[in-house]
Amino acid sequence: MPDLAQSDPETSELDVEPVAETGSSILIVDDDAAVRNVISVLLCEEGYQVRSVGSAEDALSATSAGDTHLVISDLKMPGHDGLWLLDQMRKEHPDTTVLMLTGFGDTEAAVECLRRGAADYLLKPPKVTELVRAIERALSRRRIDLARRRYQRRLERKVMDKTEELVEALQSVEASYQSTLLALVAALDAREHETSDHSQRVVRFTIAIATSLGFTGKELAEIGRGALLHDIGKIGVPDSILLKPGPLTREEWVEMRKHPDIGFQILKSIPFLTTPAEIVLSHQERFDGGGYPRGLAGQGIPIGARIFAIADTFDAITSDRPYRKGRSYDAAREEIARCATTQFDPDCVKAFLALDNERLRELRAAVAQVG
Repeated sequence: MPDLAQSDPETSELDVEPVAETGSSILIVDDDAAVRNVISVLLCEEGYQVRSVGSAEDALSATSAGDTHLVISDLKMPGHDGLWLLDQMRKEHPDTTVLMLTGFGDTEAAVECLRRGAADYLLKPPKVTELVRAIERALSRRRIDLARRRYQRRLERKVMDKTEELVEALQSVEASYQSTLLALVAALDAREHETSDHSQRVVRFTIAIATSLGFTGKELAEIGRGALLHDIGKIGVPDSILLKPGPLTREEWVEMRKHPDIGFQILKSIPFLTTPAEIVLSHQERFDGGGYPRGLAGQGIPIGARIFAIADTFDAITSDRPYRKGRSYDAAREEIARCATTQFDPDCVKAFLALDNERLRELRAAVAQVG
């Protein structure tokens, strides 16, 4: 094969029409018309679709349609050079591969071309065999890169689809769990002859206080579940104690006070109920340390349990019982404020008192409407 420099320099410049319709599209960029003409003719004979331009600026315009597979560019040209064109091609047309032609002694510049993303570089004037092989390597690498990108996009779409399916499935499972928990709590309330919808009201009051304290999202949901399940341990308390109409004996109180730990043992092994289980275990603790079962005090009591204690007390004071009528909201407020720092966390009390009576009535009414 002869060197390109030995070919006829008088060959007229033209945009060569493709010989094979299936040939790859190549753009020649060189400020030397003779070089452009010779390379264009030779590559056309190899079956490529070839065009040529004389500057980096014209090359960028010629590739704007995005249908050029390979650009063969001289490194040094008047105006913007080949490095500038390479940078623009990588940014605007990343699917187009670039092959650089450099003069003898420009090794550092050639290495810089590779660092910036050129597929290869050849010294001018290149031999035809070297040029064709370099083009074949560059186009083969381009096909592999495009196939890899297509595979990655398909994989990303598949992952997105599967993620959406998983989210929907998890939401469905969570809804099923929630329905199961609601049914269980309703059954427990009915067993204890509890005031209608007690657990649902306590959940709403607890969430309102927690929201007033700034809780949102997952933390808020976990606090709500803890409130909902607070008395689940009473499933292990005998009816003779749980339903006893009169005062409990000392021995019976010992049994009754086991229900927080029983509830914790039921819930602790369920992954999504880990935090609610801690609230269940601690819901009878007092801020001053006088509660049970562990005698926790202050910040040692989980925040969800500290919030719940206020909500539970408020509902107990304001709800009718067989042995007494419910008291007013203001009376409940006064009692809860009085017990700040002893029975209740004062910060949680402050958050509760920030909810006016109208808001509390709305929460109670919402439960009644759902029921």
